[in-house]
Parts: sequence; structure tokens; C-alpha cells
Amino acid sequence: MSKRSILHFALSFCILIFVFSIFNTVDAATLSLSPSSGSYSVGQTFTVTIYVASTDQAMNAVSASISFPSDLLQVVSLSKTSSIITNWVQEPSFSNNNGTITLEGIVLNPGYQGSSGRILSISFKAKSRGTANVTFTSSSVLANDGLGTNILKSITNGQYLIKSTSATEPGAGEATTPISKTGTPQAIKIQSSTHPDPNNWYQDTNPKFTWSLSEDITKIAFTLDQKSSTVPNKAAEQLITSYQYQDLKEGVWYFHLQAKNALGWGDVSHFKVQIDKTPPESFKISINNNGDETNPQPYLSFETKDALSDIDHYEIQIDNQPIIQVLPQEIKNGKYQLPITPGGTYQLLVRALDKASNFTIATETLTIQSIKAPIISEYSEQIQPNEPITIKGTAASPGTIEIFIQNEAKEIFSEKINTDDKGNWDYVSSKSFKKGIYAVWVQFTDKRGAISEPSEIVKITVNLPLFIQIGNVLISYLSIIISLVALIIFLVLIILYGIRKIKKLEQIKKIDFTEEEKELYQIFVYIKNEMTNQIANLDGQPYLSDSEAKILENLKKILDIAQKGIIDILKRRGGKN
Repeated sequence: MSKRSILHFALSFCILIFVFSIFNTVDAATLSLSPSSGSYSVGQTFTVTIYVASTDQAMNAVSASISFPSDLLQVVSLSKTSSIITNWVQEPSFSNNNGTITLEGIVLNPGYQGSSGRILSISFKAKSRGTANVTFTSSSVLANDGLGTNILKSITNGQYLIKSTSATEPGAGEATTPISKTGTPQAIKIQSSTHPDPNNWYQDTNPKFTWSLSEDITKIAFTLDQKSSTVPNKAAEQLITSYQYQDLKEGVWYFHLQAKNALGWGDVSHFKVQIDKTPPESFKISINNNGDETNPQPYLSFETKDALSDIDHYEIQIDNQPIIQVLPQEIKNGKYQLPITPGGTYQLLVRALDKASNFTIATETLTIQSIKAPIISEYSEQIQPNEPITIKGTAASPGTIEIFIQNEAKEIFSEKINTDDKGNWDYVSSKSFKKGIYAVWVQFTDKRGAISEPSEIVKITVNLPLFIQIGNVLISYLSIIISLVALIIFLVLIILYGIRKIKKLEQIKKIDFTEEEKELYQIFVYIKNEMTNQIANLDGQPYLSDSEAKILENLKKILDIAQKGIIDILKRRGGKN
């Protein structure tokens, strides 16, 4: 195998390893529809919510295109209530003709990290019998890493069975009584811009209802109460198409609407609204580290209750770190275990949100003691270029050591190694380093995931030695360069002297010295070639400083200039002869 083939193979292998390492370290996120399945009757309205889960890494942007069968389902409304999205790049929109829903939004820094981040709620109306598949056709979840890395790994689509029925359930927003008289008005479709989804809870106490009337309607009757199937008993004075109530008390309400034509009163429509403006009960946070102040994953206890709509989820934030969203069912035996947290003192905040997005906040101070920093016991203060950095040290217990090597441009190279059973470790860098001064420190992570403070910083100088050894003789690099400069100066002086001598002899003896001039030029070429070979041996070596490399470059230029000058002189001499 040729040297070029070996080089190509090595480069290809390194690229494959690099690509593999990138894909191997990208954290995963998921998009899902909840519920992902269900059985509904024709005419019934139901809600499907889009959730994002990104437990290992904060995300800050999501986009999605969703398709649904427009012959089976119809989008009634889209709700952004309780969404983690803070800015919508593309407002959520839908097309019932095309059967599509699109959205694109971002979460401001520090992003979102958790298992159930609510993106959007979709209110569907079942139109006809069949199996309705609601699927993500294209989607992405971007990491909050400054690179826009797409960390979406999996999606959960939805499948819903639509059954036929003669009437819908109360509270679905449609008529709940079948047509009983031929020719009388059918149940009127009721909509609400303030409370669009009958299954959701809202803080607004002023619900507004709207509807449309056909030309044959002569009277309407409507009322609002807390019963699901009331029939209005008083006709309205005017044919109106909207009405808004003010300052309703909290609870579940039903708006009932009936229309009359020349053949009599028709079917009654019922629309449910749910109002909750009271935050969850106040609560306190208790922290349990199992008696170990260095425990990187203490347990929190913080459960509370909500009288009306119930607790939807909790939000936990440690200082300015990404918010962790926790569902009530994720709290086991009244406790929730924090993710691994480095040592330090933090402001801990827990926000409890009910289904109407009312919230109550509790705070506490979280203190985690750092474990003992590792010790660097041995290292070389100075090494040569192309030599690895070697360091030895000890840690308090078995675990992982991360080595940080920072150059003068503040660029950091890091590697991880495992200690032995006693906490001892021995590091040899996988790469060599150019000339310069490097700051080196290490950090220790024990088996529990507890992270230590950084160790002391040591300085390592990478430089070529003052002398090189040839046989038993030590020769400095500087002396080599000085010798080359002296040789070039001597060579130029010899050439100039020779040319001058030839001119004088020619003037005295009138003899043609063309052959002598050629021999003198050949001597110069020979000396130049030898010196060029010596320069080539030093050129490009990693241990040469910038100034030393510049001197070599200048030597090359001097030789080229001298050669050109001699050629010009010989050409002029030839023209005179």
C-alpha cells in the first residue's frame, strides 16, 4: 500500500469516527399526540394535544405539519393555552379543505427541558364514520445549543375511531337532541371565541357565544345555567346572533339555544364552558438528600391541590436553568427526584399550574456540597512538540476524570478517563500540541454523578529544546541558522570577487573567460543545491518558531536573488564578447 493510500485510509477512518461520535452524542426529543387513540361519535368534539419531550437537553424551537382526513374530521379551533412556546414564528393555522395543520414557534432562552411540554391543543369534530389517522408529515425539534441541531428522534401519531350515533354527548358544542319534527329547525351550531373548547378550562369569566340563523327562523330562545340539558322556556325579544355574559362565578356552565320557524320550535343546542380563576392551594417545598449533603440528586416534596380544574402540571426551575415540566403522575409517593445538579447554592422555584393556567409559586434554597476536587500529583512542566501531555493524580473515590487543556487563544481541548478502584488516574493525551503555553486542570465525577470543583491549574510549556543531538554532539538550532546565513554571505562575496577578478584579467590579457564564468556559475549552483537541501530539512518542522521559519524563508529568497543576479551578469558578459 502506498503512502498516499495509507493517508487516505487514515483520513477516512478519522472522518467516520468523528461523524459517529457526533451522532452518538446528540440527545433525543420526541413529538407526540395525546391522546394517541380514542373512540368518538359522529358530531362529537374532542381535543388532541401536541406535546414535546426533551429530557436530556433543552430545546428552543419546534415546527410541525400535521395531516388529518378531512372527510372524517374537522378542526373546530386551535388553542395555545398553557403552551411552552413564547414566540410564534408561524402562527398555528389549519385548512379543513386540505386536512392540514401547521405551526412553528420558539422557546426563549434557556429553552425547555422536560417530558411533557404542551405545544398546541387541537379541537376536532367527528364528521363521519371511519378510522381517522392524524399524523406528523414533517417536523423538527431544535436544541438550545446555538447550532440549531435537530434532536427529534421519534414521533407518536394518533388514530381515532369515529362511530355513528343519533346524538352527541352534552357539552360537545353541538345539538344534543335528535330531530323530532319534520321541517322544524335543526340544532344550531354554537361557537365561542372566548371559550372555544368545551373540554378546556379558562380564566375568563365573560363567555361570549355566537351562532348563525337561517332566513326561516322567526324566534330564538336561550339561557345559561349549570345543567347540561336545559330547554329554554323564554323567547328572546330580538333575533340576535351573539350574546356575552359578564362576571360569571367559577364552575361548569351550559349555554342552551333553540330556534323556531313556521313549523314550530326545533332542537336544542348545548355548549359547555368551564371557568376557573382561582390558583392552586399554596404549598411548601421540602428537600431530602438522604443525609448526604453532596447528593447530586435530592428529592423534592411539593404536592398541592386545586379545587376546580385540578393540577395540570408543575414547573421546576433551578436558578436560570431550563424549566423542567413535571406531570402529577410523575411524582412518586409525593416525591420527585431532581436531575443531576453540580455542587453549589441555588434558588429553587416550583410553579403549580391548574388546567386554566392559574398558578401558585413556592421557593426554597437548594444547597449541594461539592465533592473534593481531584489532585494533580505529577506532570511535565515542559515538553517538546509532537509529544503527548502526561499527567497523574488522585481522586477521592472511583469515578471519571475530565481533563481540560486550554491554549493561549482560550480554545479548550478535553478528554475523559476512568480512575482505578482507588481513585488513582494516569492520563496521556491522544494528540500532540504545537508550541505554546497551556493551562491544564481536571474535574472529577463520582459514580453517583456528583461533580467536583475544578482542580488547581498547572501550566505546561510546549517548546523545542535549546539543542539537538547529532551523535554525541549537542548543536543548538540557533547555531544552525546562523551558520546558514554566514554561508550565504560568504557565497555571495566569493561570486562577486570571482566576477570582479575575471573582469580585471580580461582587461589585462584580453582573453575570453566564458568557460571560467560557466564553471564559476556551476559552483554556485552546486553550493545553492546543498544549502537548499539543508533548508528543506528544517522547513515545515513543528518545532520551529514563527521567527525561525521566517529566517529560513528569507534565506531561500536570498539564494534566488543571488542566482538571478549572476545569470544577468553572465548574459551581459556574453553580449559584450
